[in-house]
Amino acid sequence: MSSEEKAWYQLSPNEVAEYLNSDVHQGLSHEEAQRRLAEVGPNELVERGMKSPWRILWEQLTGIMVVILIISAVISVFLHEYTDALVILVIVVLNALLGFTQEYQAEKAMAALKKMAVPKVKVRRSGHLVEISARELVPGDVIQLEAGDAVPADARLIEAVNLRVQEAVLTGESEPVEKRVEPINVEHLPVADQRNMVFMGTVVTYGRGKALVVRTGMRTELGKIADMIQSVGQESTPLQKRLEQLGRGLALAALGIVAIVFTLGVLRGESVRVMFQTAISMAVAAVPEGLPAVVTIALALGAQRMLKRNALIRKLPAVETLGSVTVICSDKTGTLTENRMTVTVIDVAGHRVDFQEEVNYYQPESDLHPHPLLTGQPSVALMLLGGALCNDATLEPAEEGGRHGFAAVGDPTEGALVIAAAQANLLKQDLESLFPRVQEWPFDSERKRMSTLHRVEHVKEWPVALSSLRDHLSRTWERPVQFLMFTKGAVDSLLEVCDRVWVNNQIQPLDETWRERIVRANNTMAQSGMRVLGVAFRPFWDGDESDSSSKAEESGLIFVGMFGLIDPARPEVFQAVQVAKTAGIRPVMITGDHPLTALYIARTLRIAEDGRVMTGRELAQLSVAELEQQVEDIPVFARVSPEHKLKIVEALQNRGHIVAMTGDGVNDAPALKKADIGVAMGITGTDVSKEAADMVLLDDNFATIVAAVEEGRRIYDNIRKFIKYTLTSNMGEIMAMLLGPFVGLSLPLTPLQILWINLVTDGLPGLALTVEPAERDVMRRKPFSPKENIFGRGLAISVLLIGIEMGVISLLAGLWALYTGRTETWQTMIFTTLTLAQMGNVLAIRSDREPLIRLGIFSNPLLLAAVLLTFVLQMAVVYVPFLQNIFRTRPLPLVDLLVSLVLSSVVFLSIEAVKWVRLWRSQNR
Repeated sequence: MSSEEKAWYQLSPNEVAEYLNSDVHQGLSHEEAQRRLAEVGPNELVERGMKSPWRILWEQLTGIMVVILIISAVISVFLHEYTDALVILVIVVLNALLGFTQEYQAEKAMAALKKMAVPKVKVRRSGHLVEISARELVPGDVIQLEAGDAVPADARLIEAVNLRVQEAVLTGESEPVEKRVEPINVEHLPVADQRNMVFMGTVVTYGRGKALVVRTGMRTELGKIADMIQSVGQESTPLQKRLEQLGRGLALAALGIVAIVFTLGVLRGESVRVMFQTAISMAVAAVPEGLPAVVTIALALGAQRMLKRNALIRKLPAVETLGSVTVICSDKTGTLTENRMTVTVIDVAGHRVDFQEEVNYYQPESDLHPHPLLTGQPSVALMLLGGALCNDATLEPAEEGGRHGFAAVGDPTEGALVIAAAQANLLKQDLESLFPRVQEWPFDSERKRMSTLHRVEHVKEWPVALSSLRDHLSRTWERPVQFLMFTKGAVDSLLEVCDRVWVNNQIQPLDETWRERIVRANNTMAQSGMRVLGVAFRPFWDGDESDSSSKAEESGLIFVGMFGLIDPARPEVFQAVQVAKTAGIRPVMITGDHPLTALYIARTLRIAEDGRVMTGRELAQLSVAELEQQVEDIPVFARVSPEHKLKIVEALQNRGHIVAMTGDGVNDAPALKKADIGVAMGITGTDVSKEAADMVLLDDNFATIVAAVEEGRRIYDNIRKFIKYTLTSNMGEIMAMLLGPFVGLSLPLTPLQILWINLVTDGLPGLALTVEPAERDVMRRKPFSPKENIFGRGLAISVLLIGIEMGVISLLAGLWALYTGRTETWQTMIFTTLTLAQMGNVLAIRSDREPLIRLGIFSNPLLLAAVLLTFVLQMAVVYVPFLQNIFRTRPLPLVDLLVSLVLSSVVFLSIEAVKWVRLWRSQNR
């Protein structure tokens, strides 16, 4: 059978049953079900291509930088430098364990997805209803669904009684979807619009139904997502790519240095053993063995800082990748918006009232006076009364910020109506005690409306807020109203049962002019991205209630007005979007919601400047290559499916972008895994989305992503500063060793002195660079190209020039000692000058643009402490007898020490001078 090829929603239930050789009443026979189970396999998600733990560990140990470190450790053992070897091996083990843990956790996304399988299901076999394991379901089975059931397979509905299904895990839509049975004659319909289908992994929230299974296991929509998760390869982060690049370059450089130094030394007559040790030491000096440790520590500290800002990092390299992000693809509901429906407009016949927005309602101290909203507005009071009474949501006690009050519980839309009434001092519990419900007609998808009948006659004293409404009702009908029916629902549905309209507290016939006016107002609000609900009412008297159960009274209603509701944008998101755009990052909205709603929010937040929106149906017609031609110009994608999200990410990545993708549902997992940064929602997110993501937002807030991007940029800047610092320092050592013989200094540094400089100067000051504060313009510049070479933006030239300068001034110190007759201290002079020059280098390298005096010398106290400690350690090596013997140093007279200090400061002063010149030029421009 090729059932997955059919558009099942376009066929009638009988056509589906005929195609699948099944019976909608009897179901399959036990024998036929067993035959099909053997043919199509069990109804479960299959794991494939999973990496074994050993393979993951092997990949962690064979990276180029790790291999170089292992070689360095072996060489250190050969040179009897056991401490160095031990430190390097500890670094290797920690990095391997960290990488192994992260990748092993990432492989658990499929395990989380499999948890969604349903253990038991009610199915009709040979005409009898039996309970079986969901694994045994096959195409053609007839299943029974009730409220609370998880849907066990993809199925075509054959019966739906007030059936609603929560499909957020697949579609991203927060509200349950009303289901129906009729075929839908539209091609390429997104999952969110297939209202006569139910899908594996979704949950029935209301009503009941029967459905014919059409797809099981990996052929379901959930199975397709599982397949995509496992098909998406893990992308290397920009930092990982750059470090691999750096590692290969340094490996070649180390080999070259070994050959040159060894050959020159032997040609000069030095012993082979000494030159071999020296050459190997130089090779070790060329490789910044502290780099992996510093990178890991920088990322870990960054992850801790992000956690304080509600961003939980699951995979450490993601911290740095955030700094390179060029596009943020964000879901709408709950991330850009507050994930709550709010009444923003009340449109009553004749005029429109803009309503105040509140997240929760907190009871005022007194309601003795009518709310300003209701002053002289009986129509608005009637709307709020009807919206609160014809409603199943409730107000429950709540507390926020030490204030006690009430918050809505129930359907989000109905809760918004209850809160709107409460804002006008009309509490639902008070209204229900005054106007008890005596009859109700529940909402159903065919009528698209709900009605309730309330007793009015016993109300002796109406609330002050409704006194004006009571007076107008009394004047409109000569006898007191005994019952009021309120109806709320879709406007077109209400117009079918209304023949009058309430205008300026009077009743007028609902003629064509009024119908057109109401429809026009409805369309205007809908085009503004609002959900629109109409309210109508009708009075009853004794004798009218008796036949109310016939539902004939849902006719002859009086139309009052419309509520316009919207899920408002988070107030802090607007600023975050502007910061992102200033930082050269393009926000893109990708949502399962209606295009008009999505576009309204996108315009409010200035994500979309024009009206360009692409729907899932349009996306389905495009290949990735075709989408690439348009993706740069589309700010909003609506009604999208999992395949569409993956296609959008691929198109953006093919255009050279670093993409951050947010998501909370199972449907988002493939795109989260494919994106450079997958961002899952911590509050509303599923386990599957969190397992597939690199980062989890604990507050589900877009502004948190932007804050994380800022932290990512800071970390990448700091890692790059460390690379610049350690390579310039190492270049200084190499230059001193290479140039020394040409000026008559045979071996300027001993192998142990080289290793000391590496250990001390790359260690503490290098680590202190990882906590360097973010530079002032970090979010006022575009992200650096993800393809940028690690030596880009002048880093290679800086390393070469500063390295040569450092090597030359160190040799000058040695030559000065020889020139003044201090033949025993010339090597110590070079050693000390080179070490102290690196301290000036680390202070100057804190910023490429800002001079140290502007940054503030105390703005990174840890770095200042590291520089002072390094100075003290170097003085101990020069002046403590025990250490003098180990490092072959001699105590320097005060004059020599001062000469070393002056010469070593040249590096700091030259770098600072260049920054001042650049600053002067930029100010003049």
